[in-house]
Amino acid sequence: MADGEQVHRTVHETEVAAPAGVVYGMIADAARWPLLFLPNVHVDRLEFDGANERLRMWATANGRVKSWTSRRVLDAAARRIEFRQEIPSAPLTAMSGTWIVEALGAERSKLTLLHAFSVAGNRAADAAWVERATDTNSRAELAGLAALAGQWARLDELVLSFEDSVRIDAPPQLVYAFLEDAGRWPDRLPHVSRLDLTEETAGVQVMSMDTLTADGAAHTTESVRVCFPDAARIVYKQTVTPVLMSAHTGAWTVAPGPAGTTIATSRHNVVLREEAVERVLGAGTDLAWARSYVREALGRNSTATLNHAKRYAESAAVL
Repeated sequence: MADGEQVHRTVHETEVAAPAGVVYGMIADAARWPLLFLPNVHVDRLEFDGANERLRMWATANGRVKSWTSRRVLDAAARRIEFRQEIPSAPLTAMSGTWIVEALGAERSKLTLLHAFSVAGNRAADAAWVERATDTNSRAELAGLAALAGQWARLDELVLSFEDSVRIDAPPQLVYAFLEDAGRWPDRLPHVSRLDLTEETAGVQVMSMDTLTADGAAHTTESVRVCFPDAARIVYKQTVTPVLMSAHTGAWTVAPGPAGTTIATSRHNVVLREEAVERVLGAGTDLAWARSYVREALGRNSTATLNHAKRYAESAAVL
């Protein structure tokens, strides 16, 4: 922090109906944060030696998508994680903090999140903006973690991950271009009836989309996508999900395959909303039914997208 800059501090805390070790483990596993925390879009681990970690993070803040790189120091014995943003996003000049997990019993914990930050020139409006974003995100993060951690004994039933791949006889760049140019999907994909896309920051796409299921039902979702052209990878987080899911993240990856082909893969990570299962799928249905339903519905739509990418790329490759 620069000389003369005021340090602003915030404290947020909550009680969690889960063992302290479970809560600490969820905070330590930052790559899974987009499934736990509503504001978090994507996390890439850049470095890790078992205690010191460097992360690239994307998250929403007051309706905007922000990105930064953080360093964390993990202390599993003390159940404490300290973090510091390397180069904070404007208007911040510094941002650091600490996660602290305290056991309140065998299956109950207290979670505290501390922040300390400063803004350029001590501008009151900027400090208020950061404090508002920090408060909103911290409340959302703690509430989301408490809700999911409270179901810690059943997480294996609530969380599912899967992927589908398609082999394509075309160069990877043609396939990636189709997946990145989502603004044209309503003209290219029968199951997409509407898609509004904005890209204020290059490679960061905010989109609202209407899709149709096989039974004709319409679903509206809102997502943030982060595009990595050099790696031929697009990651996304649905910020508004269908009612059956409390969280949904995913990725499109394009990689060279055998004999000059391309392998395009769609991966999904989902947290189911158990209380919505019977309301959406009918009386008597359970989590096993919901897992099967979600896996089939999401897999069908993403595979359809990959097959359209295949036809597009293979047709373009012969021109």
